[in-house]
Formats: sequence, C-alpha cells, structure tokens
Amino acid sequence: MDQVINPFLTFGYEGPEYFCDRENETETLTRLLVNGNNVALISPRRMGKTGLLHHCFNQTDIQAHYNTFIVDIYATKTLEDFVFQMGKVIVDRLRPMGRSAIDRFLQIVTSLQTGISFDGNGNASWNIGVGDIKNPGYTLDEIFHYLQASEKRCIVAIDEFQAIGLYPDANIEARLRTYVQECRNAVFVFSGSQRHMMNEMFSSPARPFYQSVTIMNIGAIALDKYVEFAKYHFNKGGKSVENGVVEKIYDSFEATTWYVQKLLNELYSLTSVGGNCQLAMIDVALNNILSSSEPTYQETMFQLTTKQMSLFRAICKEGKVSQITGGKFIKANNLTSASSVQKAVKVLLDKHIITYNMGIYEPYDKFLALWLNSR
Repeated sequence: MDQVINPFLTFGYEGPEYFCDRENETETLTRLLVNGNNVALISPRRMGKTGLLHHCFNQTDIQAHYNTFIVDIYATKTLEDFVFQMGKVIVDRLRPMGRSAIDRFLQIVTSLQTGISFDGNGNASWNIGVGDIKNPGYTLDEIFHYLQASEKRCIVAIDEFQAIGLYPDANIEARLRTYVQECRNAVFVFSGSQRHMMNEMFSSPARPFYQSVTIMNIGAIALDKYVEFAKYHFNKGGKSVENGVVEKIYDSFEATTWYVQKLLNELYSLTSVGGNCQLAMIDVALNNILSSSEPTYQETMFQLTTKQMSLFRAICKEGKVSQITGGKFIKANNLTSASSVQKAVKVLLDKHIITYNMGIYEPYDKFLALWLNSR
C-alpha cells in the first residue's frame, strides 16, 4: 500500500490506522455477516457507512473466507444501470486474482463475454456500456448464479440501496428478494442513507424485504474518539493541534464524518511540521475548501430556476425545515405559494440538492449551503 501523505482521508480506505473508531459497529457487523445474517445498514449520508463496510471487509475473519463486493447504486435509475454496476464491480474485484478468476465468472455470466477482453498479460478490460446490457433480467440471473457457484462464500454490499425504490420496474424489489433468498452462498448488506425509505422497505409488511434482514443503524463517532484520533495523527506527523479545534469542527458539522475528515485534512495540510494547528485556522481551511469548489457550486445554481433557487436559499438560511409548505416559512422567505414550493421541492430532491429525512428538509451539501449563505 502506498504511503499516506495526509492521514485524514476524504475518500477510499487505506487500512485500520486511518479509520477512526467504529469498534463496536465493526464487531457487530462482522459477527452478523459471518453468522449468515443479511443486514440493512442505515445512517445519514456521509456519516461513514461505506468506510465501515471497507473496514469490516478488511477484518481477518472476512478476508480469509469471503469474496467481498461493494456495489454503489446511488446514481442508478434503472435495472440496466443496476446490473451494469454489479457486473463491473465483480469483474474489478476479481481482476487482481488473475485471468482464471475472470474466466470462471464468464463461464456462468455468458451474456457479458463479448464485452470483456484480455491483453497479452491476461489482464481483463471492461468494455461494456449500460446500453450493452440487452436483457438485464437475464444477466442479473446469471450474476446470482455466479455468486451461488463461487468457490468462496460471498458478501455483497449494495450501497444506497433505497435507489431501487425509484426504478420504473415496480417488481425489482420482489425479484431481488427472491434472488437473495435463494442464494445460499452469499450474505448481503443493504446500505442506505434515506432512513424513511429504508425503514419502509425493510419494516413494512407490504414490502418484499420485510423481516428478511437485521436492521443496524449507525450514528456519529463519539467526540472523544475523534479528538484522540486527530491528536494521534497530528503528533505522528510532527505537528500538534490546539484544544478545541476538533470540538468546533465536530459541533459545526453535526459530527458528520466526511465534513470532519475534510476540515482536518485541510488543517493538517496548512500546519507545518513542528507547527500547532490553532482555532483561527478553521476559517482559513473552510474558505480554501469553499473557494476550490466555487465553480462547481456556481454551475449547480445556474441549473436552477428562479423559484427553485429561492426555495434552496431559504432552506440554506434556515438550515433545517419541517413545515416547508407552511405559511410562516413561505412568508418569511418571500416565496410565492405552497404549490410552487411543492414543485420546486421535488426538483431539488431529484437533483440531490436537498435531502428529506424524518420530516426534515435540509441541504445535501453543507459546504454548498455555507457558500450560498455567504453571498
């Protein structure tokens, strides 16, 4: 593994040293999986679910006995997208195991054979587009047959699983439930960030996945654990961090893992060897992050209509909104009407510019909200 220059990772997984806490969650999830339980893993987005999955799959008990796959379906809209992502992840994961592992996959998943080629060294290339998945139901059937026939047991994590609830194929949940139930050689993690959708999928007697999983909710990492983690890595790098720095970041971003990591990453880069990271540097770090993202934020705002923009500004100003079509909120923010707000809300949700959980609307990107509020 390459040397890690900055210990506060904002993407990927580089091993346990760079992973903060989650000891209890790791032990619980590992125990559930090795004992054959399917799991629904639920937490707000950017709280660290995917990192926890990587960390769990890095545990000795799992590495030694399982093939593991993490399939992110956040951006998928159809069954074709889903099958494309699942096939690609499996091939990518098998690639380091050599051509024989890919060949075993292709012996079963014959519908993808023409889209995978090998160079002179036997390295596989994925040459398939979503449009090349001509019969997604058939390919999905083959993929599950591969999982069933795998020499090692498999653990398949499907990240942002609630996305399937928006597919035009109304039977996708029932179809996947049948495949999961019949695939005795694999266990599954259904990871999701839209709590109301995930709870509906797995807790409603009317839905196919009802009572088919152990539901596991994860929250924030404890503050004292983050303080200890930050001080350890600053000290290891020949730096120090002033008391109160981690606490301020943690509180400002509601303990959301990704934002804490991002600020600590920037602060670590701003602190010279032998230097001390001070509270005053937080504003500098935040301004750096917002400035670097400004072109992206401007493009996002450019794509909104005047009414959508007005509503989004109002939500950013409030931070969290419950009665979004209520007269008080509309009047206070000079919005036109409840009906126009309802239309704008749908677009903002579809574009993932705002989120809705537990009756609360709020900006998806806290940095974008800060940038907009400062203008």
